[in-house]
Amino acid sequence: MSAKPEATLPIPVRRALRKLGADIRDARRRRRIPTTTMAERSLISRVTLTKVEKGDPSVSFGIYATVLFVLGMTERLAELADPKHDTIGLSLEDDLLPQRIRSPNKPKGTG
Repeated sequence: MSAKPEATLPIPVRRALRKLGADIRDARRRRRIPTTTMAERSLISRVTLTKVEKGDPSVSFGIYATVLFVLGMTERLAELADPKHDTIGLSLEDDLLPQRIRSPNKPKGTG
């Protein structure tokens, strides 16, 4: 018997998925969209929508993205792993910058 997907996830990931699901549920409610309509527009079942709104990790990322699209909230998807927001990667990249930059050598035979 295999372990539940949620049991293998780090705690911060589980929390982030639950928050995402709750935020999706709240956005749907603010828009006054019933679950049946939301599921139809997202081309998923109501059961899957319920899983999305609970932050279930077994639901594919594509379904989360589609639900966000239906809510008109896809603009942030493209920025999830944007290098501009990768503070650790940028810091590591800065560590690799040269400490000193020398002028190029003049070609022989000139001057």
